[in-house]
Amino acid sequence: MSDLVGLVRAVQANYYRVRLREAVNGIEELLCVRRARLKKMGQQVCVGDWVVVTHPDWPGQRGAIAEILPRRNQLPRPAIANVDQIFLLFALADPPAEVHQISRFLLTAEGLNVQIHVVFTKADLVLLPVQQQWRDRLHQWGYACDVISLTVGNDWQCLQPRLAHKITVVCGPSGVGKSSLIRHLTPREEIRIGAVSDHWHRGRHTTRHVELFPLLQGGWIADTPGFNQPELPPDPQQLAAAFPEIRQRLSKDRCLFDNCCHDQEPGCCVRGDWERYPLYLEYLHELEALTSPEPFLGNLPRVKVKSDSQGQPRLEPLLDPKKYRRRSRRQQHQHLNPMAEEVLDSEL
Repeated sequence: MSDLVGLVRAVQANYYRVRLREAVNGIEELLCVRRARLKKMGQQVCVGDWVVVTHPDWPGQRGAIAEILPRRNQLPRPAIANVDQIFLLFALADPPAEVHQISRFLLTAEGLNVQIHVVFTKADLVLLPVQQQWRDRLHQWGYACDVISLTVGNDWQCLQPRLAHKITVVCGPSGVGKSSLIRHLTPREEIRIGAVSDHWHRGRHTTRHVELFPLLQGGWIADTPGFNQPELPPDPQQLAAAFPEIRQRLSKDRCLFDNCCHDQEPGCCVRGDWERYPLYLEYLHELEALTSPEPFLGNLPRVKVKSDSQGQPRLEPLLDPKKYRRRSRRQQHQHLNPMAEEVLDSEL
């Protein structure tokens, strides 16, 4: 039989669940391993990859992945290939929506060059003016936005036309309803759902690995392991490009300097009274502190940027490695006489 083509829908340990493009003998999915040649070439098989499967064992429903077809794109974390769009989910309450956290997720998504759609959940826990406020806010930032409830009514069905015939990745903090949304959209799948912590008012991680779930109207959707602090772009120019507000201003005008960071430079067309500009400056200065070899000079302490439990950045001093490094037992006993050193050597 000729080679088969299929989509990798799940990766667990060294095994890959591959959904065949066309069912054979009534079998739609094979449990596959990766050929040793791919491993030697350093080719990683990701969820979302289209692959060539050889030597299918139909009674055992197994096969071997021999080739990875060219990818359109790849998300680095979590590793998913050929993504069409990202749904960023945030809760309006329990835990409440927060501009800083939303912006960090948006900046991460902007660097992936895929379509972004924002979804606010738990609409049943807030008043209509609050819902409209967030709709208007995201529209001003430059993003499409939906507000839904996953426990009351069926307004979540408005998302289905956006999902048809696409590979969609659902991202966002824990506890906002990612797994609940996917369970509504894929009722035939068994998906774990966790509760929000009563003490921390944050979600508990229920998704342990990445998996694509088939949608009834065609297409695939993936839940992702929750993470609370996405990373900033690697340099200031990429940071500015990740703000639609800045892109919109630069499309109508231009700064005096080509390498303008939109901070204190004269002739900047970006500086102005728009909501997330102070947030942009905060991220810019944080990025400069991270990339500078010596953030503070003179007698001021060297520091590092850390994040607290709420995702807010804070500065911590860098410890002197020579002063705080744990000494070995031999270093601790350098003052011993030669006979004691022989005893120590015998113990070591």
